[in-house]
Amino acid sequence: MARAKHPHTQHVGEAIRDLLQAYHLKPRFDEANLMANWEKFVGKPMARATRKLAIRDRVLFVELSSPAMKQDLSYHKARVMAAIHQEYGSDTITEIVLM
Repeated sequence: MARAKHPHTQHVGEAIRDLLQAYHLKPRFDEANLMANWEKFVGKPMARATRKLAIRDRVLFVELSSPAMKQDLSYHKARVMAAIHQEYGSDTITEIVLM
């Protein structure tokens, strides 16, 4: 049986996750990742209508360019929140505020 050359090695992804946890950066990383992947959660038309995204104290603020899109997203907030929680965990955001 061959022995591992480096018994204390780990994959790069694991090392990055450990680093984010050790320096308490994971919540900020998840927030930035959520904003970068906004289209994945709301679709292309809604993402194009989004003027600004901001997260403050685990509240996601969404500014939309169209009242119709704002109304549409208000109907789908629960679905969007569930998708975000599934992807990043329930402690990433606690509320979505439409502006």
